[in-house]
Amino acid sequence: MIAATNRPDILDPALIRPGRFDRRITVGLPDIKARESILRVHSRNKSLNEDADLLEIAKNTAGFTAADLENLLNEAALLAARQNKKTIGMKELKEAIFKVAIGAEKKSHVLTDKEKDTTAVHEAGHAILCYKVSSLNKVDRISIIPVGQAGGYTSYRPDEDNYYYSKEQLIEEIIISLGGRAAEEIIFGKLTTGASADLRSANSIARNIVVRYGMGDTIENMVFDAGSDEVFIGKEYGHTKNYSEETAAEIDREVKKILDESYAAAKRILNENIDKLQLLREKLISEEKIEKDEFEAVMAG
Repeated sequence: MIAATNRPDILDPALIRPGRFDRRITVGLPDIKARESILRVHSRNKSLNEDADLLEIAKNTAGFTAADLENLLNEAALLAARQNKKTIGMKELKEAIFKVAIGAEKKSHVLTDKEKDTTAVHEAGHAILCYKVSSLNKVDRISIIPVGQAGGYTSYRPDEDNYYYSKEQLIEEIIISLGGRAAEEIIFGKLTTGASADLRSANSIARNIVVRYGMGDTIENMVFDAGSDEVFIGKEYGHTKNYSEETAAEIDREVKKILDESYAAAKRILNENIDKLQLLREKLISEEKIEKDEFEAVMAG
């Protein structure tokens, strides 16, 4: 008998004792070679153009599951069909990556001029900080066309798969996440609710640095959160503290220090590149979307 679960930690010991489900096979996310093979399997019954490079697509889809890759090819086929093309080209495949990873663009959702300006500044802030501080990721696209609940997006991806991250790389992610909020404060002198998701991401990474990875400055080599949530009680309600109130306060101070220092770094870097911020702001307002090559040309100029 074969069974599958994404929560092996909550299985009854009677199920996994010797003689029952005693052999485990962990299926993780596919690496580059596996992604290329999966793409080839799902492209067998689809007509690909000569310029369709599945290895290049595999490199640009780190973190995609097998289902995501199948969906990517289906979306690319739909995009080609809508343009009356008989084959799927690289253009459709790349566009499908954004659609699967980020969602469909809501071109019918028209932003006001003020919202466009705010979104352009916000996304330009993310992009500049990714370019300046990230040792892993490169910007693929900046857009102020609404997607889902977001007014726009900045897409960036690593050149290769990464399985381990240093504290410095995690701090880089926090600085990039805070880039939109920092850019809004620099340009407009006030903040909006548009950075709420970015703040949740930055806070989560900062807290994990301290409580899950043992990378705090004053609290080292101690883990306070094993990362397992009680599925029957609720994600947060099932936790029981295994540390004192004094330690909890110290954790809060560590997390706040990381966030404050990262935000200060974000503002400093953006102030040093204020001309690039203004240029990207203007280009996004007029063009709504900037691709990788155009963005890098602006930053190199």
